[in-house]
Formats: sequence, structure tokens, C-alpha cells
Amino acid sequence: MAWEGTSDRRSRLPSDWAVRRLRVLRAAAYRCQVKDEDARPCGEPANEVDHINAGDDHRPENLQAICRWHHGRKTAAEGAAARRPRPTARREPERHPGLA
Repeated sequence: MAWEGTSDRRSRLPSDWAVRRLRVLRAAAYRCQVKDEDARPCGEPANEVDHINAGDDHRPENLQAICRWHHGRKTAAEGAAARRPRPTARREPERHPGLA
């Protein structure tokens, strides 16, 4: 996984994560549950399980089957949101010394 070696996420998963993951995938018939703008589930094959809301809430109602494409997209968006915003203020340009 992309976050291996840079995150402690795996160590924070419960000891029965494999069982929980399998239950979520089976309940979703191995189909992506991410909804589009019309509230329809994606439906593509899913082999990953994601937390709907960030954090360490591993209850079944906070887990969803998700396809690789949606998982990558969601992870990228969360990473971008977590980055510190860069300052946008710029220094006023100095006048050229020959134009004084």
C-alpha cells in the first residue's frame, strides 16, 4: 500500500480487521459503494475497504467497500486537504533604480 512505511495506520487497525474487512466486502457483494452526484453507488468491483469518516472508528457503519479508483481519489483529496496551505501574499515589486 502507498502509506506503508510512512504511516502508523496499520498498527491502529483492530486485531480482527481481516474479519471486519471481509464482512464489509461480502455485505456489498464486492461492489464499490461510493455514491455519485445522483446518489447511485459506483458498482464497480471493490476489493478495498475504507473508513467513510476519518479517524479510528472501525464500526461497520463507518466502513465501505470501495474500488481502487475511488479509494485513490479519496486518499489524494484527504492528503491535499491535510497539507498546510501555502502563503499567497506576495511582496510588492521594487522599482527599478534607474526609474527613480
